[in-house]
Amino acid sequence: MDGDRRRWRQCVLGGAVFAVCMAGTTLPTPLYGLYQEKFGFSELMVTVVYAVYAFAVIGVLLLAGNASDAVGRRPVLLVGLGCAAASAVCFLCASGLDWLYAGRLLSGLSAGLFTGAATVYVIESAPPGGAARATFVATAANMGGLGCGPLLAGVLAQYAPWPLYLPFVVHLALVAVSVAVLLCLRETVRERRPLSTVRPQRPGVPPGVRAVFGPAAIASFVGFALFGVFTSVSPAFLAQSLDVHNRAVSGLVVALAFFSSTAGQLAVDRVGVGRSLPLGCAGLLVGLGLLAGALRWELLVLVVLSAVVGGVGQGLAFRGALSAVAQASPPDRRASVISTLFVVAYTGISLPVIGVGVLAGPMGLEGAGLVFIACMAVLAAVAGVYLLRRPVRPVAA
Repeated sequence: MDGDRRRWRQCVLGGAVFAVCMAGTTLPTPLYGLYQEKFGFSELMVTVVYAVYAFAVIGVLLLAGNASDAVGRRPVLLVGLGCAAASAVCFLCASGLDWLYAGRLLSGLSAGLFTGAATVYVIESAPPGGAARATFVATAANMGGLGCGPLLAGVLAQYAPWPLYLPFVVHLALVAVSVAVLLCLRETVRERRPLSTVRPQRPGVPPGVRAVFGPAAIASFVGFALFGVFTSVSPAFLAQSLDVHNRAVSGLVVALAFFSSTAGQLAVDRVGVGRSLPLGCAGLLVGLGLLAGALRWELLVLVVLSAVVGGVGQGLAFRGALSAVAQASPPDRRASVISTLFVVAYTGISLPVIGVGVLAGPMGLEGAGLVFIACMAVLAAVAGVYLLRRPVRPVAA
């Protein structure tokens, strides 16, 4: 019993470190308007700055997504925290757009190192029979951390001094605490190999996992695409179209999407992995419809409802996808397969966002958003129908 308690303690502390790292990746979200005023760049540049982060994540996942399988989870996570600290320093020193690019690049490197390694670390830290609960801890830490970032930055920027500096000082302090915590936790990889054995990997999964991976990846792509738009351009829409200039409110709206995702993930235990994926796609469709209504009629309540409903749908789809893929993957390939799933997800969080930025010039932010919604709705509908006809059936590891 004491051993189980120790393992659950390690699982939860690992999740807390995971959350701190992910919070740093969304910390600038409610601050982009201030950076636009300070440095004078367009909405397209906002989406490009945001997408630099996603491209960095994808690069790390492809080049070193399986590094923790070889050298251990903790060394990779410590490097990730180092990148998170360096990102915060870049934002503290920002005197132009190049500093923002550097900060987002380093933030992407930290997230890329954490996504696969931290998820598997949390799952492996749990006692026998606790994999399902540990998967929730991991995905909740991921999405909860992403939600805490804009909420923390928005509140500090609105109600505290130094809005472009204090959020990053606070995050640096949290990163320092996380390093101390991580150094006290045990390693979960028993047989380690030298770093020289790590090779860049192509996106791919073992043959026995592909039947599960395909539909799971489709659902993840759509969910992350919706979150990408929320975190990159929703503060601008709230300010320009709804005259909402309170940064705490902007941060709260974005945070609601991530917190609702956590609620959706919790519901997977009741509805089951097989049903959570098509239900998640249905939730994403409704969320996209509410977002379209918000753009059309300029109503804040529809933006909030879109964040909540779309977030729940994303949570159902994302945790269902992660659970199915983790269970189906062999232990020695688990981190690399999960990293491949995140490659698909972060492609969804980057390319559609840049498309919205490109279209925002000629069509306006509302027109670009409606085009995005139409494309994602078609994809979500196709994925939902596919998952209903061919439901995911996880294979025991």
